[in-house]
Amino acid sequence: MENSTFLSKRQLFLNHLAQTSPSPLMLEISSAKGMYLYDPDGKAYLDLIAGIGVSSLGHRYPTVEAAVKDQLERYWHTLVYGEYILSPQVELAQLLTAQLPETLNSVYFVNSGSEATEGAMKLAKRYTGRAEIIACKKAYHGSTQGSASLMWPTEFTQAYHPLLPGIGHIEFNSEKCLDKISTKTAAVIVEPVQAEWGIRPPEEGYLQKLRDRCTETGTLLIFDEVQTGFGRTGHLFAQQKYGVSPDVFTIAKGMGGGMPIGAFVSSQEIMSTLSNNPILGHITTFGGHPVCCAASLATLKVLLKEDYISKVAEKEKLFRSLLVHPEIIEVRSSGLMMGVQMKSFEFIQKVINNCLENGLITDWFLFNSETLRIAPPLIISEQEIRKACGIILEAIEI
Repeated sequence: MENSTFLSKRQLFLNHLAQTSPSPLMLEISSAKGMYLYDPDGKAYLDLIAGIGVSSLGHRYPTVEAAVKDQLERYWHTLVYGEYILSPQVELAQLLTAQLPETLNSVYFVNSGSEATEGAMKLAKRYTGRAEIIACKKAYHGSTQGSASLMWPTEFTQAYHPLLPGIGHIEFNSEKCLDKISTKTAAVIVEPVQAEWGIRPPEEGYLQKLRDRCTETGTLLIFDEVQTGFGRTGHLFAQQKYGVSPDVFTIAKGMGGGMPIGAFVSSQEIMSTLSNNPILGHITTFGGHPVCCAASLATLKVLLKEDYISKVAEKEKLFRSLLVHPEIIEVRSSGLMMGVQMKSFEFIQKVINNCLENGLITDWFLFNSETLRIAPPLIISEQEIRKACGIILEAIEI
């Protein structure tokens, strides 16, 4: 038996934590606050990706932290989701639906974006009585078997085939593909802004035409707002920015202020189909955990009260004005979700590593490894934006 006293945390990490790749970053974190993560030596790292769009208010935002501590002193898990009346769930659902159209008035809480996708897929099949689900190519909706079935290309999923049958694919922003949606289609699931393809906003009118085609065929339109939600695009939700309402939408990531929580949202009419024939059509043990709901409620209150969302557009503009360099091919953005296109994955990796050496955390995209990810906490200041862009431009030159 190994003696952990003489093994570094790095070695214990490699020995006992299941790895997702042969080359994890292995940056050891000892604390975090605001815009920064800190290693055991006290080195500060400016977080330019917010844990992949999660920490919208930065790390340990005071009122969110206080809400978590307060709920910890009241109660934690009580029973599987949906049986007890729990104030954090009720208050969060009420405040959330108050920001939405009347047709989006019922919330099912889960633990993650993948689980939200799974629930939305089941809901669409149950409500419509149809089996086909259509997704967009180069979209990411999760890594569980159902959500992974939506993924194309299949390089990340091929080893696990066969996955779910009845999945079709269309090109994002292609009106020609809309004819593939038919009266056999239960749902079309789409990101209002494609994230893992390196940030691809919708072309003018596209989402409305998609909405119209789904309405025409009796197909549910599902928006995946896991990355675009909670202020990321400069609106609370991207559906508000682009003026198109879905029948169902999924949320997670920035929802919990750093705590794990997700949800799928629809109308009471649609959502009620999960409760009968059979009952318990969708269940979860930890979904809507009281502590996570308390964190989410506090996060939403801050976003509605403070001016972080209203300042997203000007911060986006500042980023775009500073990120100018011959090696930068293009900058694509929708609010504070941005993709900085460069010439190759090898070049991007060099930039990411150089940034890390200089105290800046960045990343790349699943379906576009030639693009640098920028998705900072919404609290980022003008000074921090200038600092971050300076480090990136320096990293390009090294």
